[in-house]
Amino acid sequence: MNEPILLDRPDAPLVAGYEVIIGFETHSQLSTQSKIFSRAATAFGAEPNTQACAVDLALPGTLPVMNRGAVERAIEFGLAVGAHIAEKSVFARKNYFYPDLPKGYQISQFEIPVVQGGHVEFFLDEKKMSVRLVRAHLEEDAGKSLHEDFIGQSGIDLNRAGTPLLEIVTEPDMRSSAEAVAYAKELHKIVTWIGICDGNMQEGSFRCDANVSVRKPGGPLGTRREIKNLNSFKFMQQAIDYEVRWQIEQIEDGNKIQQATVLFNPDTGETRAMRTKEDAADYRYFPDPDLPPLCIARDWVEQVRSQMAELPRAMAARFVADYGLGEYDATQLTQSLALSAYFEAVAKACTSPKLASNWITGELARRLNAQDLSIEQTPINAGTLAALIGRINDGTISNNAARQVFDELWKAAANTDANAGSVDALIESLGLKQMNDSSALEKIVDDVIAANARNVAEFKAGNEKALNALVGQIMKASKGRANPQQVNDLLRAKLASMR
Repeated sequence: MNEPILLDRPDAPLVAGYEVIIGFETHSQLSTQSKIFSRAATAFGAEPNTQACAVDLALPGTLPVMNRGAVERAIEFGLAVGAHIAEKSVFARKNYFYPDLPKGYQISQFEIPVVQGGHVEFFLDEKKMSVRLVRAHLEEDAGKSLHEDFIGQSGIDLNRAGTPLLEIVTEPDMRSSAEAVAYAKELHKIVTWIGICDGNMQEGSFRCDANVSVRKPGGPLGTRREIKNLNSFKFMQQAIDYEVRWQIEQIEDGNKIQQATVLFNPDTGETRAMRTKEDAADYRYFPDPDLPPLCIARDWVEQVRSQMAELPRAMAARFVADYGLGEYDATQLTQSLALSAYFEAVAKACTSPKLASNWITGELARRLNAQDLSIEQTPINAGTLAALIGRINDGTISNNAARQVFDELWKAAANTDANAGSVDALIESLGLKQMNDSSALEKIVDDVIAANARNVAEFKAGNEKALNALVGQIMKASKGRANPQQVNDLLRAKLASMR
């Protein structure tokens, strides 16, 4: 295997004077109904050893047969990340002994993977970042060891043996746990968006291994430790942060870091060594004699490309071009197919894409996050939000009034006995319609000017903040129904005429 190519990152944050180096290996379970080299089912939750056929059990005389669907999903991923799809790739035997590995080796890809290169782009704190991919290769999963401590016995479940995986390997481009989590979330979005993986981390469909090391800036690469099977983004950040602190403490105490595979215990918040980390040579890779090279013709790649849905990066670029959004906003709105569809429905119905974007990524997102809801579970449908935004656009209500209407709509959805009615009915019942009577507004402005001579004098003396105080008084007198921009314009005009 080639040595990792390290990016020079002068902007990288330091932890106690050390630079953190992070690379990822992610196992995405492919969404095929059968296994990668057999016809056994891949459904989750079956009784132990009920989905393991003779091929999965490595019985004498059985031979593996490649699953075409698994290959097509690997091609889709390669196209989604701008990688090279190898016209010819080779399967190898990765030799190691473990009780849940019936053959004594795992069929994987080594020297010539099916997907080569590519990159994953994402935003972190509104800063655009990119992580380079080394490869993505097809392989089979192993079984699972089950330990029943209370009876002192262990068992082997081979239902997962032979389940198709796409292992996605990055260069060591990440420099903090926040970057690592942002990358993992973006990768998760990609594989679920294109439908090659269901992304269920609790069921093991999307398993991340983080390779973590530290070094003094400009110094040689440190020894890495691999944190295995991180199954939530929250635990991922906690595990990396703990591992970084632990390695720094060891080095500062004069100890050497030993290459190892470690596990994270969410109960204690600590990592612990599971075994000494192997190198590629320890696995004694050699080409699998039972599987011919995997050949992928260009027309097959183009056929797969033609059947793929619009990719999130392409959709975000279209949102920028068609709706005039910024790149960051467009990326936020393409976090899932459901979210992007919701945005487009609102934007087209209210004819104000920017305002639709602001409301969806602002008020709506805040409410959904607070209640741990997905966009599919939003109680405010696209048509209702579009109607609300439309009333802001035509000057019927202010932004503040719109938030009050939004509150009532949300409460009505939470309380099935409530009957909020339409957006227009709520605006009327709450008395939130902005004043359209210019003479009435002008009288309020005149009264506020007359009653606040001190603020008027301060504004005339050059204190802009005094104007805000006057605007506040006018809004209060109008019970929030005056148009703030109209108030500002009228107030400035009257004060200018008094000079």
